[in-house]
Amino acid sequence: MKMQAVAREVLGLMDLTSLNEQDNEASIIALLDSIRPELGLPAAVCVYPQFVAVCKSELARRGWSQVKVATVTNFSNGKQSLQQVLAQTKEALQAGADEIDLVMPYQQLQAGDPDTPWQYVRSSKQLCGAQAKLKVIIESGALENAQQIAQASDVAILAGADFIKTSTGKVPVNATLEATKIMLERIRVSGKPVGFKAAGGVKSVEQASDYLQVAVDIMGKDWLCAAHFRFGASSLLQDVHHQLDCAN
Repeated sequence: MKMQAVAREVLGLMDLTSLNEQDNEASIIALLDSIRPELGLPAAVCVYPQFVAVCKSELARRGWSQVKVATVTNFSNGKQSLQQVLAQTKEALQAGADEIDLVMPYQQLQAGDPDTPWQYVRSSKQLCGAQAKLKVIIESGALENAQQIAQASDVAILAGADFIKTSTGKVPVNATLEATKIMLERIRVSGKPVGFKAAGGVKSVEQASDYLQVAVDIMGKDWLCAAHFRFGASSLLQDVHHQLDCAN
């Protein structure tokens, strides 16, 4: 019974994600078709900017307007110019994006320049305003040590991030429990109302339960909700549905 309860909780915290080069309108609609509302709805759907509008209209048509639409900027290597990133952000907001997942230019931070990542986050948040949440991807698996993960988290938080997120899912090492602990500790120490998103590599409800436990241990049970905690996942939904089907 425990795994089924976890599965139900995980589903409500999930950003159901499709960020593939071959994505098209049909594949995005197929992604939405994979949702089984009788079992529960995810927190959000995360897609490339060109699919924001179709997601918004399809979710409304299905009566699922409570599901947020997230998109990505500076994706995936974090090397676009600030001008390009802000143009992407404006277009995504005009298309109706509820959440912007920005890849921090983490290579700059590794090179000893935290000011450039701060500016990307700050400028993006100024554009988002109250219209959209800004979720900042620090690419924790590409950072060299715990100190860099902590520094990247601090820079994002201080610059105005609404969430800090582990990964793009496009590098060899994505979400880990170790990075999660560091990032959640930086949120706790900051005292700011910042959320956390574990993205990439969480493929089963059993794995997800370990992340939930870390969040409870550091932030407390009451903190654990979609306003504060997300999973970015593509294959996790299948195991969630399997666990929930076993309960019926």
